[in-house]
Amino acid sequence: MTRLPFELFLGLRYLKPKRSFVSAITLISLVGVTIGVWVLIVVIAVMSGFDRELRDKLMGMHAHVTVSGGIIKNSDELLQSVERTPHVKAAAPFVMGLVLVEFNHHVATPYMKGIDPVREVNVSKLGSYLKEGRLDLTGDKVVIGRELAEQYGIYLGDKITVYSPRNIEKKGDEVYLPLDLTVSGIFQSGMYEYDVGLIFTSLKTAQELYELRSGIHGIELTADDPFAGANAVAGALNQKLPAPLRASTWMQLNEKILGAIQVEKTAMFLILSLVIVVAAFCVMGTLITVAAQKTNEIGVMKACGATSWRIARLFLFQGFIVGLLGVTAGMALGLLTVGHIEQVRAFLSGALHIDLFPREIYNLQKIPTYLTGRDLFTIAVAAQIIATLGGVLPALWAARLEPVEALRHE
Repeated sequence: MTRLPFELFLGLRYLKPKRSFVSAITLISLVGVTIGVWVLIVVIAVMSGFDRELRDKLMGMHAHVTVSGGIIKNSDELLQSVERTPHVKAAAPFVMGLVLVEFNHHVATPYMKGIDPVREVNVSKLGSYLKEGRLDLTGDKVVIGRELAEQYGIYLGDKITVYSPRNIEKKGDEVYLPLDLTVSGIFQSGMYEYDVGLIFTSLKTAQELYELRSGIHGIELTADDPFAGANAVAGALNQKLPAPLRASTWMQLNEKILGAIQVEKTAMFLILSLVIVVAAFCVMGTLITVAAQKTNEIGVMKACGATSWRIARLFLFQGFIVGLLGVTAGMALGLLTVGHIEQVRAFLSGALHIDLFPREIYNLQKIPTYLTGRDLFTIAVAAQIIATLGGVLPALWAARLEPVEALRHE
């Protein structure tokens, strides 16, 4: 039969529930650690879920790598050159700029993107985002976002009038007429700024609006990997592209918004960790009280040959046990909540009579959650260390007690 080390045995005995103030504080400490870990897991899982959804949507509307930096006149030659770059799977030219759209006496100012539909479906998810109509940009046709369509009452088959910068600028007696484009499709990406502020037309139509002849504004590329592959492609292209052209990855183009999500995630982790820190102070208060109550016993143990280190470990074990129980309970509750997040949302929405996750705002059918093993491990280890540190001060105090003074204590 295996025997427990006497430090662990006494630590468990001292933490045994009793009808006392110390037991109440111990329970509060345990509940504090549990709640801290529980809330951390849920919040980090939801924020990671939003981060992943955002990345998916950004990569849905953006290619992995974009070459831009002025008007590209030799577009065919450059297109063939970038397609031969290692790790490149597909490439598509584009023309993009602000336009003024008029429909039924309403005016909007979205970006217009001229594309080659055959090539575009290989570098973005525009084809899969279509909710009505089809990706038909032959002739004078256009595909618009659902938010824009709903705001201005535009339906399939309607004609919208598009003004480009040349329609606004006056060059002598020349008058440039705007184009009437027929809506052939309506897409929904799930990101408001794209669904209300971006329309698609053919490359030829966009070149005509911006007087580019055969020129383009850039080339979008898809790499074999959206992270390492995209960085490799951008690095290789930047070594051979003539100025002012430059290749940028989708991460670089959306650096601010991705950075903001990461900062918020880190800030929430640090803020919510304070709950565990408060619980650790409760653990410290409990163990200081226990050490004061057990001063005589500490004196007896030291008189019988127990070293200061063994006495210190007695209180460190107590902090470790409280932390372990709290972390285990918190992880169980956290994983259970993340796994049933929609049921929790429905219950809270009904109980509080408010919609906690309006679908029309977030454009998501359910609350996104994503929890990696790394996040789970980080939360568990951090909480365990913080809780264990709560026993350091009581351990040092008990370890420094002299046997004679401890035995005299009443």
